[in-house]
Amino acid sequence: MEPITLTTERLLLRTFTDDDTEEIYRLCQDPEIQRWTTVPSPYERRHATEFTGHTVPEGWRTGTMFTFAVLPRGGGPLMASIAVTLRALSGTWEIGFWTGKEFRGRGIMAEAMGALAHWTFTRLGGTRLEWRAEVGNAASRAVALKAGFTVEGELRAALLNNGTLRDAWVGSLLPSDVNLAGPYPYLPAPAAQD
Repeated sequence: MEPITLTTERLLLRTFTDDDTEEIYRLCQDPEIQRWTTVPSPYERRHATEFTGHTVPEGWRTGTMFTFAVLPRGGGPLMASIAVTLRALSGTWEIGFWTGKEFRGRGIMAEAMGALAHWTFTRLGGTRLEWRAEVGNAASRAVALKAGFTVEGELRAALLNNGTLRDAWVGSLLPSDVNLAGPYPYLPAPAAQD
């Protein structure tokens, strides 16, 4: 698939380019990004170069991972990264993100997640969008909840981060959660009887 651009009221989501490499490198020096996401740690300039030069374009080429740079709609600096990665041929995609330290707490990521979720459901035929974060990453959980995700539970040893398996929270967003029709009917489990 050719890269596309998404917009929201405040944001522009576009593919990363080589011109973003230095800013990615700078933002990913943040210990919180290295601690809570799966970016390499320590994060070296070669990691940013590999990301913009290979990882991002390869994901678009194969249709398995669509990664976007998040910027102010009216122009300005790179603020964040967000991506959806295909997890199951039934239409399950996983969303992942990081936000630069100076841009946190402004609702930027929840807004970007909303735009990307809508695109995933309407253009990619997504049936389920999953969010995962290491147990304890309260900031990521707060963003997911603000974006409308339902936290479903905790998975043991479900997140590989820097060579260590870690427990993860998992949540989901369904097309019906954002007033969209999914490609298949959904039959929820009956409510448990006490």
